[in-house]
Amino acid sequence: MSRLRDAADRYLETRRALGFKFQRPAWLLPDFVRYLEAHRAAFITLRLALNWAQQPPDGHSAWWAERLSIVRGFARQLQAEDPRHQVPPVGLIPRRVRRAVPVLFDAREISALLLAARRLKAPLRAATYETLFGLLAATGMRIGEAIRLDRDDLDGKSQLLVVRRSKFDKSREVVLHPSVLAALRRYTKLRDDCWPHPRSPAFFVSLSGTRLIYNNAHRTFRTLGRAAGIRSGRPHDLRHSFAVATLLRWYRKGVDVDARMPRLSTYLGHAAPESTYWYLTAVPQLMAIARRRLERAGGLAS
Repeated sequence: MSRLRDAADRYLETRRALGFKFQRPAWLLPDFVRYLEAHRAAFITLRLALNWAQQPPDGHSAWWAERLSIVRGFARQLQAEDPRHQVPPVGLIPRRVRRAVPVLFDAREISALLLAARRLKAPLRAATYETLFGLLAATGMRIGEAIRLDRDDLDGKSQLLVVRRSKFDKSREVVLHPSVLAALRRYTKLRDDCWPHPRSPAFFVSLSGTRLIYNNAHRTFRTLGRAAGIRSGRPHDLRHSFAVATLLRWYRKGVDVDARMPRLSTYLGHAAPESTYWYLTAVPQLMAIARRRLERAGGLAS
């Protein structure tokens, strides 16, 4: 193990001991260390830190700034031991936060995405990503929540998944449709046939039997989207799509949507319904429903 890898492990261990969850740094910092090693660098430099942080090249500045902030904390600790390490100054990458415009996938596009996953060459990899993205589309779960699921988190008898210590350190139970439960059980059988002696407690595993890596899942999603011939987007867009589709279904059934919003908020793991409204992008279908409701109430001129 290189000195930088050892230092990164000690840094993460120290921060966790102080009570930090440190989920993103846990997979981003090793990637940064590998980048330094690939460039034969024994010390952190501003140039290498900035070049690594600004990936992908078409990424948003807020994401780049977050990546650089992770390097900054690590570099500060190393510089205290050796002044040759350079600490990226605050503000080197402006954190211009803006809401990403979500891509809303319809049922046809989701089916095409899952079909593309099913066609991946390795049977376990195909089943993993078909089941993972199908779960996100059917439940609106965050991709990080799905990746962190362990085998014991599926309660088939009660027909639910237990999501532990998610955003704001909250846990919840996600009730599953019978078809979703059946898909998870099929995946479980294939996974256990491939790995009868598990290398990881993870529910979704890679070809090597380890827990999936967040970055790899994102890249696979984009690759499958291109193969399926659908609009580019992120796995998180499946969460947006689930929220909007649920609202549309309620409106079409004529139910009291305002009364049901707390249910959707709880199911998605939000602290309050106000957070759920963030997901309800004003798509044409929703705008048409809103117009008809206003017309019936006499709020629009004919």
